[in-house]
Amino acid sequence: MANGLGALRQRLSQPLRTPGLLAAADRLLLSGRSVAGPRDAPHHVLLAPAGGGNIGDQALVEAFIENVDGRVSVVCRRPADYSIDDERVRVVPLLSLVYGDLVGHVRDVRAFRTLLRTATSFSVVGADVMDGGYGYRASANRANLARRVAEIGIDARILGFSWNGSPHPVALRAVRAAARRGVDTIVRDPRSAARARADGIEPVVDGADIVFLARRTDPETAAAWADRVTGPLTLVNFSGLVPSDGGLEPYVDVVRTLRERGHGVLLVPHVSRPGADDLPICAAVADLFADDPDVVLVDRLLSPAAIRGLTSRARLTVTGRMHLAVMSLMHGVPAVTVATQGKVEGLMDLVGSPGLCVPSDRIVADLARITADTADAAEDRSHAITAHLDEVRALAGRNLARLPNAARTVTSG
Repeated sequence: MANGLGALRQRLSQPLRTPGLLAAADRLLLSGRSVAGPRDAPHHVLLAPAGGGNIGDQALVEAFIENVDGRVSVVCRRPADYSIDDERVRVVPLLSLVYGDLVGHVRDVRAFRTLLRTATSFSVVGADVMDGGYGYRASANRANLARRVAEIGIDARILGFSWNGSPHPVALRAVRAAARRGVDTIVRDPRSAARARADGIEPVVDGADIVFLARRTDPETAAAWADRVTGPLTLVNFSGLVPSDGGLEPYVDVVRTLRERGHGVLLVPHVSRPGADDLPICAAVADLFADDPDVVLVDRLLSPAAIRGLTSRARLTVTGRMHLAVMSLMHGVPAVTVATQGKVEGLMDLVGSPGLCVPSDRIVADLARITADTADAAEDRSHAITAHLDEVRALAGRNLARLPNAARTVTSG
């Protein structure tokens, strides 16, 4: 009964969730006069992605905080979505700012307006949530908020994002309008940039994923896991979001291929939340190697710093999650990566390694084979990746143009 009433409320509220209606409310509630206030010290308002059980989302938010000077207000859905151990940071849950109907949106815009009264910048974490691939309303709402903030005179940007070949038209219109009204639109790979320009988004800033700027590692936690296996370390992630037509067998083949080469395998979940949980599939594969002490399941989500500690020790990574690939590549570690939504191919172009991509419809045919080839040539692949990293970090730095920077680190709480 309760579920039925909830579904009915959702249907009835659909007309009150249209991005155009919410943008009209933004225009009424956000004006230069309404956000006037003292701006005598840096205060960055950061609109975070969903978070809550996603190491990649946490890494994106931490990378921004780590590289800017001044206070940071992290706007998210719920209080538990992010935990940041930094006295400069305040987590501000405003669920309906991006995801709500008109009534909730108006309430949360008023709270957002209070933040803007001392804000010197507003940044939207773009990542893979701007083109409508995971919901066009939220994509458009993010872009529309950035546009309105820019219109009232506050520095506004959409941090490094991917752009697929078939964006939702509502999301496209919103991002195109934001760019034209002064929002910095930083695209994180060359293929996304070409698609965005072809779709009429101008100006576009060629950039890279902001996580390439993250510096902190947690070597103690990393060692506690890495030391459980012997041989060259390979990190393996199987995404709960990417189905395999072959069931578990293609993933078992990957682990078997690595073990035949003497690699120690850590099975590492990267996302654990309803609907997109890596832990069950990683655990299922681990169970099939229960008698092999050099195949070990990491049975919980680690912090981004701990993941970077692991990638700094790894010979190879195999992953269905893009940010595990990013945090491997940043250390020159080849990352065989399952490609979805057109975002991985561009990442690999940046590091001169397109052969590390495995299309999601080629998992059965290619994942184990490309893993084997990469393991056999890991040193050469690493040299090729490392040769591109200075340029990639420079591109990632464009996310923070004009913002006061800081040489500091942050930790997950």
